[in-house]
Amino acid sequence: MSEPAVLGRRSLNRATLERQLLLRRSAMPPEQALSHLVGLQAQTPHTWYTGLWARLADYAPEPTSELLGSGAIVRIPVMRSTIHLLTADDAVRLRPLMEPVHERMFRSAFGRRVAGLDAAEVEKAARAVLQEGPLTFSELGARLAAHGRSAGWGERDPQALAQWGRTLVPLVQVPPRGQWGRSGQAAHAPAEAWLGRPLPEPFSLEHLVLRYLAAFGPASVLDVQKWCGLTRLGEVVDELRPRLRVFRSEDGRELFDLPDAPRPDAETPAPVRFLYDFDNLRWSYADLDRLVTVDLREHGFTAANGLDPGLVLLDGFAAGGWRINVRRRTAVLHVRPFRRLSGADEAAMRAEAEALLEFYAPAAAERAVEVGPPSG
Repeated sequence: MSEPAVLGRRSLNRATLERQLLLRRSAMPPEQALSHLVGLQAQTPHTWYTGLWARLADYAPEPTSELLGSGAIVRIPVMRSTIHLLTADDAVRLRPLMEPVHERMFRSAFGRRVAGLDAAEVEKAARAVLQEGPLTFSELGARLAAHGRSAGWGERDPQALAQWGRTLVPLVQVPPRGQWGRSGQAAHAPAEAWLGRPLPEPFSLEHLVLRYLAAFGPASVLDVQKWCGLTRLGEVVDELRPRLRVFRSEDGRELFDLPDAPRPDAETPAPVRFLYDFDNLRWSYADLDRLVTVDLREHGFTAANGLDPGLVLLDGFAAGGWRINVRRRTAVLHVRPFRRLSGADEAAMRAEAEALLEFYAPAAAERAVEVGPPSG
């Protein structure tokens, strides 16, 4: 048997950008793009709209917002127990598959606070109180704690009870939160109630791996596990091996891919792209070397939720961080490059930044792009 072909860093980069619709903007409608991408990480109410803007041609946010309002797409904790924006069909079949991830993360954070309670009783109580309508986690926890006092649970931490309810009952974060130009409390409803249908059988693990490779490959077993939070997927990949193409990275990692998936030439031009703060690409690989060639911590990135800026891709690789500050009718996009930029690179970065500002803050009377000195 011949040795697997080696894929260099640039080859992996271009393949990844192609799968992620970042090598050129796609004509896919948003719902189809979300299906192809297996969703977008979306724990912030609105920054994920820029993820679709970066990937789709002539993208306008209003139709996506309408899809969210209708239930055709939903924001729901799935991969890594983190809120993702998914098509409704994917959400209801992925969420049960991720139950071990949700349970593991809940137990590590709150397990001691619910010791001695029966999961079935808590689930039944959570479903009962949620029948009254969507609740915030504060409201859910308070009602479960009140129920528990009368049911003999004793005094229990409302936050832990709310999080256990979130673990046991698939909960959608309901609109208007997340809709473009709107706001609202982070209220939650059972997926079955919000969508008006029972949850079907979950996807198989084999289907999950194949979907991941179509959107993120070529990739290792550890990459798949990092993306979804599940473990022991090596056995699943081994079962799929006859159906996959096998490569090796430059450092010897075994990489898997769909045989007919696109793998563009390493020298294919890659445009400037702005990845939002929680863009999937940042969180879906065990090793980010296909995108990042610096130590992000030296440039002010901490990997802590809510603290890191977005990444700017230049020639396909991370070349800086960015944030948008909107105050009243002024919007400023700040870029902090990792190195000194050439005149052509800075011009390309500014052009994409100006287009992003126009998209993200259309009502701003004044918009400006500020490119600061190199960080690190």
